Amino acid sequence: MSERDETDQLADRAADVTVSVPETIGKGFMAYERYEVSLRREGEPPLLQQRDVLRASRVAAVIPIDLARDAVVLIRQFRLPAHFATGRGDMVEIVAGRIDPHETDAEAARRECIEEIGVAPDQLAELYCVLPTPGITDEQIVFFVGHVDSSAVLQRAGLAEEDEDTEPFVVSIDEALAALSRGAFSNALLVTAMQWLALNRAQLRECFSRAA
Repeated sequence: MSERDETDQLADRAADVTVSVPETIGKGFMAYERYEVSLRREGEPPLLQQRDVLRASRVAAVIPIDLARDAVVLIRQFRLPAHFATGRGDMVEIVAGRIDPHETDAEAARRECIEEIGVAPDQLAELYCVLPTPGITDEQIVFFVGHVDSSAVLQRAGLAEEDEDTEPFVVSIDEALAALSRGAFSNALLVTAMQWLALNRAQLRECFSRAA
């Protein structure tokens, strides 16, 4: 039996692959790189590919929950790619932002809450990680649930030096999950966060009891 046969069929696994040094084909806020790839396959010739990758850092995303009010804090923010894709660039989102090199994931999650909704969570629990678009970028999102006092949320937030403008708002968890069910929003981070919330709503207090 091969080593591959012994791995979990439903789990991601390491590939038998050779990757060239990168060729930079563009650089702005992030680097855009091209690679030559040789993917070895059992009993077949290697599969040769050319792949372009947008190199992005890790991101912390937070679901801010107010247990006392049975509410969740969301934000509105303009996204140019969404405007191009759907014509609906004024997106509903959760708190999220890039993790600086000197920060832990949890430190970034707290900082992003302060910047984007004006409130720091008093409890924060790490949930799960995803690669939102692994066909084009190495961006990795680590999700948290944070306990906040939604009465202190600002009407307007975001970092002026980053040209960021966020509009926080508070809705009941029932309203947020109903919006998920009717397909009201398309931001992937928000969709997966609300799916997690729908599955784990009854365990929120337990999550926060284990929180840092």
